Amino acid sequence: MIDPLARPAPEAAPSLLGAVFRAGPVAIRLTEVEAYAGEGQDPGSHAHRGPTPRTRSMWGPPGTLYVYLSYGIHRCVNIVCGPVGSPSGVLLRAGEVVDGLEVARSRRPASRGDVDLARGPGRLGTVLGVSLGDDGSSVSTPPFSLLFPTRPSDRILTGPRVGVSGHAGTDAYSWRFFLDDPTVSPYRPATVRRRPR
Repeated sequence: MIDPLARPAPEAAPSLLGAVFRAGPVAIRLTEVEAYAGEGQDPGSHAHRGPTPRTRSMWGPPGTLYVYLSYGIHRCVNIVCGPVGSPSGVLLRAGEVVDGLEVARSRRPASRGDVDLARGPGRLGTVLGVSLGDDGSSVSTPPFSLLFPTRPSDRILTGPRVGVSGHAGTDAYSWRFFLDDPTVSPYRPATVRRRPR
């Protein structure tokens, strides 16, 4: 059987919809993901300009976790795809908590409801309890696991990636894949910040 993660991220990402990703006591059925291609291929990717200490795990084997801090507070979880040395990955954007609901609720006590627990990449990382120390771990090594759905999702929706600026945030990169599900996060284009005169 071919490893679904051994393909470039835009091909691998849709296969993750409906998959169950577990981090210890909490498991999430993935309902929204975004693909990011590798070095020199995707201006929206952290790997675009080559390896850095922050992004070195993106050059690892498929199934490696790339965990980074967004806005200094949100831990975002990505799964590396493609062959070793060709960095691409899939950002886990949203999902439904299917196991460990009480733990998930305790990690996000201000959540407006269970549908909102992992609705967005920062919330998803919080609910899973993932830390920056998990960067470089494998999805197949405890406390992590990844179980693909027995059959692909029937209706996969696509669109531009959320919050990505410039050309990489347009329909030219319709690499946001999601299900028609209430746990999917709302689409927000990148905000343009003007410099003071």
